Parts: sequence; structure tokens; C-alpha cells
Amino acid sequence: MKLRKPLVAAAAAVAIGVSVLAGCSAGGGDTGGNGGDSPALTIAKPDGAITTESNNPWVGDSSANRLGYKNVLFEPLAMVNLVGDNETTPWLAEKVEWNADYTELRVTPRSGVTWNDGEEFTADDIVFTFDLIRNTPALDTGNLQLTDVAKDGDDVVLKFAESKFVKQAQVLHIAIVPEHIWKDAGDPTTFANPEPVGTGPYTLDSFSSQSVTLQARDDYWGGDLAVPTLYYISYNDNTALTTALANGDADWAQAFIPNVQDAFVNKDPEHNVFWAANVLAPDVLFVNHTKKPFNDLAFRQAVNMVIDREAHTEIARENAGPVLTSVTGLPTPVGEKYIAPEYEGVEFELDVDGARTILEDAGYTWDGDALIDPDGEPVTFTLQVPQGWNDYVTGISLIADQVKETLGADAKVDTPDADTWWANKRSGDFDAIMHWTDSGTTPYDLYSDTMDGRWLLVGDEVDYNFGRYENPRATELLNTYATSASEEERTAALQEIQKIFVEEVPVIPVGTHPYLGEYNTRGYVGWPGEDDQYATADPTQVTVPLILTKLKPAE
Repeated sequence: MKLRKPLVAAAAAVAIGVSVLAGCSAGGGDTGGNGGDSPALTIAKPDGAITTESNNPWVGDSSANRLGYKNVLFEPLAMVNLVGDNETTPWLAEKVEWNADYTELRVTPRSGVTWNDGEEFTADDIVFTFDLIRNTPALDTGNLQLTDVAKDGDDVVLKFAESKFVKQAQVLHIAIVPEHIWKDAGDPTTFANPEPVGTGPYTLDSFSSQSVTLQARDDYWGGDLAVPTLYYISYNDNTALTTALANGDADWAQAFIPNVQDAFVNKDPEHNVFWAANVLAPDVLFVNHTKKPFNDLAFRQAVNMVIDREAHTEIARENAGPVLTSVTGLPTPVGEKYIAPEYEGVEFELDVDGARTILEDAGYTWDGDALIDPDGEPVTFTLQVPQGWNDYVTGISLIADQVKETLGADAKVDTPDADTWWANKRSGDFDAIMHWTDSGTTPYDLYSDTMDGRWLLVGDEVDYNFGRYENPRATELLNTYATSASEEERTAALQEIQKIFVEEVPVIPVGTHPYLGEYNTRGYVGWPGEDDQYATADPTQVTVPLILTKLKPAE
């Protein structure tokens, strides 16, 4: 294993910074001390100083996770593409094969792979990794419900207590760790892993509170790497990150940049690229079903009819992604193949008169311009998102103004600190919040995150279905969609799920929630983008090694 420099500071397919390092960007032309004339690549985050080093891929707050460099140290069995054709690309596995109901996965380990300390990667490492998860509940953040893992000849067979049809990526994206290192690591939830050993394309060279340096392996199983050196830089905030991207001190980032065209792209329009990869995840208003006014279907329907989604996309999201148009909540065109026949081509429309008629029919009246509910009380509610989330703050401000002007409800905006907001959303202490849903290769996450009663079984604090929507039939259908081995049953379940979503308005869809990515092509070409959607352009995702193996030096 290479010695590190001293520390500066302590598929749906079944078979298949606070300071800048001078000259370290692709535009700067530095080779990083490795790889001839090829420039280094600088990957940026806006997280401020990362004071403590931890290379543990399981710990969410470790430096490797926060900056994202764990993805070039440790690798998964396969990579599931959230965009494009949703294909599964085998990685540390030469082949992955699910059984008919997705309760069993057979994995054929890839031959010829070595850990970066020279040891051979084997099936035993896969067995060890999944046993580690099964025996350490704190590591099982995806609730894999793994019941058995064992070798079968040259293969590894994983068995699960429930179908993984809708959660294939959660299984396939697990970072595989070496048994010969981790078996003596002690508590895997606290192991700092100071000399990380992985199968990934890069090795950790040095760490400081402001930057991390990684060097390309010359024995990587995936072939030669065009980029010799990676610098992961942590800037103080989005403003500093944007400046670094614009002037070429940083090459690759995932960030919401206000006025991204002028602030970044137009600084070097020949090379600077911003891509918002459209996935199956919208931004929605989670509304509280346990109290006024959103416990009334008529009011939810009316608000849903007066939101200007085009204005939201243009003003709040600054055209980062397409307008959300389908009444099913599914972003298009990526979600078109899942839309039920009865909702094909059915789009959101601004209909103030229709919304007011629904309210009148439900017993609402007006006192001047103020909306009065059937109990004779003025309608009031508060929209919450954290302070500093500029696109979300703008988004809920637009909605508040629209609801006031069209319906007469007293809609207020509140921007607490992130910790307070996070606690409020989990406990249900809110009227309405703007939030995203998870994304996968099916619409399951969108509908489960917003309607599934199983989220409510854990107690007073929940991790989704924040609005406490309860509909036993929706929960039953979601379970059918997730567990059925029949494509016909899954299709029928999804169509009924969409009907409930449209008619009951469990949440109010507002806009698309794309995966953002900014990069430049001065040093390298071969990036994912609108014309080649083999991955998102987000450098924090598990697909980073796939991107780095496709990059080639620019002419």
C-alpha cells in the first residue's frame, strides 16, 4: 500500500473550500505529480472546514461521506442509473441476477480485482460486508432485511425478508469493504479507517481540514485513468464555491447556484456546463393532515389548482430542470412510461375559478377578500423551509402570495434554522413544508414517501409521510407494487396508487427535483449530460468511478 503524506491537520434488469490550492484545477494545468501532462481535477463542496478525518463509508458524518471521496475509495456490486434508461451496470460483480420476486440476489464476483494494498478481492469480502450490515443494525440504514448471505460455488447468494424490486439500488450500491482490514476494526460504527483500503480507482494521499488529495491507482482493475489526481475542496459556502467554479479553481460540483447561466456557464460558455438531470423525484408541499386547514380535501384540492408551477420553475428554480406538468406528480419525460392511461396527457392547469367553486361547494365563504372556513374561522396557515435555502424560500414565498391573491387564505412564510425545521418536519409540528421525495428507477419512492402508512408505525417522529396521511388502501397497494412478482399486478397497483394521489391530494406537487451538476470540459471530455445520460453529473453519487473511467483528455 502506498504511504500517505503527513496529515496537515488531525437495475430493473434481472440479469446483467475555505482556501484554494493554487493551480490544482483542470484549468490550472497542474499534473498533481502523477500522470505526465494530464491536469488534476478539483471537486468542490460548500461545507466549510472538515476538522476531523474519518474514512468510514458507513458513517454519514465522516469526512469521506461529507466530501464524497468515499466513492472513489470503495465500490459497489453494480451501479443503477437514475436517469437515461435506468440500466444496471455490473461493477465489482460481473453479473447480478434477481429471482422472480426479488427476494434473492445471486452475485458473481468480478475476477482480477485487487484491493489497493495488493490483496485479492474475493467472494469472501462480499459475504463479510453484508454480514457486517446484517449484524450491525446501525449500518443497515436502507433497512435491507437481509436474512442470509452465503457462498454458492463461485457466487454469493443474498436472501431478503421482502422483495427488493423497488429498492434494488439500495442493495447493489452498498460499499464493499475488505474483510482482512475490517475484521479487526472493532466497532464498525466508530472505526475511523485512517489508512483506507478499497478497490476504487484512487487512493488517499493526504487530508487537511480544507482539502483532501487522492492519487490514481496504476493497478486499477477498471483500466487506465485519465485523471491522475483528485482534489476535494471544502469551501465556506455556495458563494465561495460558485466563485471557484467560475474562475476555474474548481472543476466539478453539485450545488444550486442562483442565476447559474450568468454566474457560471457564461463565464466560459465553450467549456462550462450545468446539467440538471431529471429523475423520478418532485419537490412537494407536505401538508399536515391532522389539523386545519389541510385536513380538508376541498382546501387541498383548491390550493393544488392555484399554484403557478411555471413561475416556480422559472423564478425559484431558475429553470434548473423542466416544469412539473403531470397531475400524477411524476416528472416528465423520465416518468412518462409509468403514467396510467387515464392520466396520459393530463396536466396541471391554473384554475382559480374552479378552485373557488370547490371551496364554495364545501361551505367556505369570504369576508371581503379573506377566506372563511365552514366553521366560520379565517383560513390561515404557515409554510416552512430552512433559512438560507434560497430556492425553497423563494418557492414557498411565491406559493404564499398566489394562495393569498387567488383564494384569500392568510398564508405566512417561516424560515427557522435547519435543525428546528428538521425536528418540526419529523414530529409533525408544521402546517406545510416544502420537501423533496427520494428517487429510484420506479415511481415507488415518490408515492411511498408521500402516502405510505408504514412510515407512521415507528412512533412520534417519522422519516417520510411527514403530513401523516393515512389511507390503508394506498399502503396496501404500495406493498403490492413493491412485493409482487407479477408485472401485471404491479401495473394495476400503480394505476390505482396514482388515482388516489390525484384525487386525494396527499401532498401538493410543486416542481421537479433534478440532480444538479456543474463541471468544465477544459481538461477532460466524456462527461454525462443531456445527450449522454449514462449517469447524473453529481460528484457525490456512487456512480463517480463510472464517470472517471469514461473521462478522456480534452483535445
